[in-house]
Amino acid sequence: MPGGPLALVGGDEFTDGCSFDADLLAVSGAGEVLVLPTGAAYEHPERLVARATSWFESLGSAVRGLDVLRRPDALDGSNVDVVRAARFIYLAGESPMHLRSVLKDTPVWDALAAAWDDGAVLAGSVGGAMVLCDPMVDPRGGAFTLGLGLLANVTVIPEFDTWSDDAVHRTRKLCPAELALVGIPRATALVRDPSGRWRSEGRSEVTVFLGGDVADLAALPS
Repeated sequence: MPGGPLALVGGDEFTDGCSFDADLLAVSGAGEVLVLPTGAAYEHPERLVARATSWFESLGSAVRGLDVLRRPDALDGSNVDVVRAARFIYLAGESPMHLRSVLKDTPVWDALAAAWDDGAVLAGSVGGAMVLCDPMVDPRGGAFTLGLGLLANVTVIPEFDTWSDDAVHRTRKLCPAELALVGIPRATALVRDPSGRWRSEGRSEVTVFLGGDVADLAALPS
């Protein structure tokens, strides 16, 4: 699996507890974080960018919000150029289904994947974390559906600390044998470095299942 540093964030992004952001910023070498609030297109995306701006300014970095909110935005060449040149890309917002519908098979998605493949830092929170995986968990019922496929054989449940035992059990029962399923609480990240090593960072710890059975980080593909 190629790529630069990667962080899948469980929610409460851009808040105290997200200690991993300082490390990601440092390793990126970037003076600016590019935030795509795509998954918050119907939920005041400008507020998400404002929160990111306040947070990353406290860490010494500027933020640029890029309004890739509808599919035509993901076909816009000027947006493609911005994404391709970025060294730290943050894909944010609650809705993985909207993210998928906007980004799937578009030049902006290709640019994001190419930037990451070239070593850029990529972070996704909540819907942004879910949609990077294939399959991804369908938040409407906990079954599995198609994601964007940047990551294979690993999928995530963000905001895991808010899920009921029954909901987790249902998703675990549906989990294919070869699939690593990771529950990520809020203000917590599943982080992968370019060598393929995975770790848990932030306020809490991630929970790993393989084929629905309890496992550990060693079960994740490198």
